[in-house]
Amino acid sequence: MDLSKMRILFLTHAFNSLTQRLYVELRALGHEVSVEFDINDAVALEAVDLHRPDLIIAPFLKRAIPESIWRHHVCLVVHPGIEGDRGPSSLDWAILKGERRWGVTVLQANGEMDAGDIWASVAFEMRDTSKGSLYRNQVTEAAVAAVSLAVERFQTGDYRPQPQNQVDATHPGGWQPLVKQTDRAIDWQADTTAMVLRKIRSGDGVPGVLDELFGRQFYLYDAWPESHLKGRPGESVARCGAAICRATVDGAVWIGHLREREGEHPFKLPATQLLTQELADLPQIEADAASGYREIWYEEVEGVGLLHFPFYNGAMGSDQCEALLSALRDAKRRDTQAILLMGGPDYWSNGMHLNMIEAASSAADESWRNINAMDDLAREIIQTESHLTVAVLQGNAGAGGVFLARAADEVWARRGVILNPHYKDMGNLFGSEYWTYLLPRYSGDERAARIVENRLPMGVDEAQALNLVDRVIDASGADVVHQARQLATSMIRTPAFAERLHYKNARRQADEAVKPLASYREEELEQMKRNFYGFDPSYHVARYNFVYKVAKSRTPLTLANHRWSKAIRRVS
Repeated sequence: MDLSKMRILFLTHAFNSLTQRLYVELRALGHEVSVEFDINDAVALEAVDLHRPDLIIAPFLKRAIPESIWRHHVCLVVHPGIEGDRGPSSLDWAILKGERRWGVTVLQANGEMDAGDIWASVAFEMRDTSKGSLYRNQVTEAAVAAVSLAVERFQTGDYRPQPQNQVDATHPGGWQPLVKQTDRAIDWQADTTAMVLRKIRSGDGVPGVLDELFGRQFYLYDAWPESHLKGRPGESVARCGAAICRATVDGAVWIGHLREREGEHPFKLPATQLLTQELADLPQIEADAASGYREIWYEEVEGVGLLHFPFYNGAMGSDQCEALLSALRDAKRRDTQAILLMGGPDYWSNGMHLNMIEAASSAADESWRNINAMDDLAREIIQTESHLTVAVLQGNAGAGGVFLARAADEVWARRGVILNPHYKDMGNLFGSEYWTYLLPRYSGDERAARIVENRLPMGVDEAQALNLVDRVIDASGADVVHQARQLATSMIRTPAFAERLHYKNARRQADEAVKPLASYREEELEQMKRNFYGFDPSYHVARYNFVYKVAKSRTPLTLANHRWSKAIRRVS
């Protein structure tokens, strides 16, 4: 066996953000990585028999690995907790308890949950944010470091993992049970703002915190502190954009998203959309830097405009696209020379808002409205003549969000960002955002076809090689914003900047003369119309399954390359 290039099998509940990042990182090291969704014991055993892995890694599981597998193969489980921590709600408890330092531990599977020997453990500083944001950032970065170290140790063949009974007895870890709704329940008459935030953030994005609003039961998500508004504890005191504000004993919190416990739409939606009638008499405020719920804001520094839009989970509904388009037009009127499209720290954009489409009276009509709003925004970026536009990917991007970013003159991405530049997993959706113009222009015809057909995530190095990304920023957190601002400031101060603006506008005019943007859009939307209104229901089925979290019945062959030969034999 060539230990420099191992056969690695991922057993995972889903191909989530952490699993995708590990998949990209290990493949970049030359390993042959195949993925199997953990559907049942028989499927997992078959995957092991087909792939014959040197090593099995479980990045995200909801049940134990079968003994028939871990007895005969080294299986490394990625646990989002410090050494000695055990249980299914590790990160939830860390947030609830206000831990300031936490970690990720790679354990070898055995007959007891999270009790196996330790192959690697990496610590990180906690942030005051949601579980989902911690998972996508600090947990993922620590997991990459820990798994890389564990794989390296496994390859040497002489490393002996640490038994858990040798963990320092003074360590704060230990067995912790599943967090129940009673553990997260908010006491509005006693809990401080900090405690309310911790409780909601510990369940964001799964399962949320069950609470009552206007006599109805909802799961709460997307919580942020309010600086000025006050009221009777538990009382709804204002609304702002998608969010409602509820008073606490010492202040107030904004709640941006809700999920009905029972009802027509039991999935996450903007709070104000689910409570339209109940909020009719509630004061509506405009958000600013000190108060309110901000989905979009703008700032200026030394001739550079920064347009922030940290939409929840990266989803961009029709109204959000229209609001961002208006904000972009305002930014273009400013006396600046560059506009940085910042997205948010967790996501830049994931394209259309599938939950809002699912909740609409006509999913086809709302899909049509949403994609046209995305196209309007992409066109505005492409046709910007007065400024250099830069998409700064602080967080991941997927589907139409990738091509919306490529509409900018340059794309800068934080190292560690994952891109999913494809639509086809959503029921063979064709896609728009002028990708049929942008991809060939930046990547060439052959690579453009490969990008949209691939259906696999890619890291920033691969994206840069394909010209989906122009610059990689080696930073994290607020440093990404700082570095992007400095880079843009330096760029606009160079003597050649005016010439660059002239060149980009001349090229755009030349492209327009060959084939107008309107033609690309018309052709793309003709395909999208068939997706939305045609006889093939694939898009609507795939969207329903995504929104309602319908479990996968099989692993796509794009991920399970160990099943290729079997699939070929079946077809032939």
